[in-house]
Amino acid sequence: MSIWHGLIDSDYRRWLPVTRDTPAISLNEGNTPLLRSAHLSELTGCEVWLKVEGANPTGSFKDRGMTVAISRAAERGAESVICASTGNTSASAAAYAARAGMTAAVLVPKGGVAPVKLAQGVRYGARVVEIDGTFDDCLRVARELAGHHPVALVNSVGNELRLAGQRTVAYEIVDALGDAPDVHCLPVGNGGNITATWGGYRTYADAGLATRLPRMWGFQAAGSAPLVHGAPVADPQTAASAIRIGNPATWDGAIAAREESGGLIAAVTDEQIFAAYRMLARRDGVFAEPASAAGVAGLLDQHARGRLEPGLRIVITISGNGLKDLDASLHDGYTPAETSAAAADVARVLRLAA
Repeated sequence: MSIWHGLIDSDYRRWLPVTRDTPAISLNEGNTPLLRSAHLSELTGCEVWLKVEGANPTGSFKDRGMTVAISRAAERGAESVICASTGNTSASAAAYAARAGMTAAVLVPKGGVAPVKLAQGVRYGARVVEIDGTFDDCLRVARELAGHHPVALVNSVGNELRLAGQRTVAYEIVDALGDAPDVHCLPVGNGGNITATWGGYRTYADAGLATRLPRMWGFQAAGSAPLVHGAPVADPQTAASAIRIGNPATWDGAIAAREESGGLIAAVTDEQIFAAYRMLARRDGVFAEPASAAGVAGLLDQHARGRLEPGLRIVITISGNGLKDLDASLHDGYTPAETSAAAADVARVLRLAA
């Protein structure tokens, strides 16, 4: 039995921008489950797979890029890192910084981040600063600070290290399936994930390790869909907080992924996102955070519109763990049944047959 040691110490190291001297600051990220969804396959007439990125150490796909960014920062002797975040990046940056013995500062929009994600950053020892503004304001400030102070910016914007790490999801998918899928669906917020995933497929195809390239289908929340409208959204609105971004930093990369792959970037409503969120848990046993269900919602929407031909092989990125947003899990309300400690009473409550 082989032991997985994380991306930098895996066979994927040759595809990463690391040197012989780069230390592996790792929490054994990557190697996440690829699950076939019998329910979604039946609904769509396609072969649908779920890439469960919430199984990464801090609960999201962000760990793939963060291991590379923090490892290279450690190689350069950095002592502090900073990032802007809607939650998942802050948790990942704080965890990997702690692993490397660095300090971390995370800037988040006030009231715009699920409390559990803030709790992660705090527990890892990060200095969390709530900004009276949007994610875009947080990123602007983080970039300014990194430009004038001895602190390394670890957001994916302009950060080839982060994007290179995130490309590994495509390598794992091709290696598991034997080739690239026909379509890859995923949520789109800041644009880095669709950019990196497409880049990963291209890297493998260029190396002769995949015989085809997928169409990239990205989905934004309807109230926060700048890439769909073609213009920034000043006041983005969605309950799926991880993709509540009005001016994606990796805008050009996301559009290039759509255009080069012959894909699409479309919007889905919060109602569709939460319906998919519930469906994933109840039918596939996958507890995703709401934003992570946008790819499922989008696939079902395209199918309902008659835009999905049957028989396709489809992979959907489930980008984050449902434990990231516990309030959302009680969105429908929850009232536990109560009874005595007698087995007969419990049986009656559960309506068990005699």
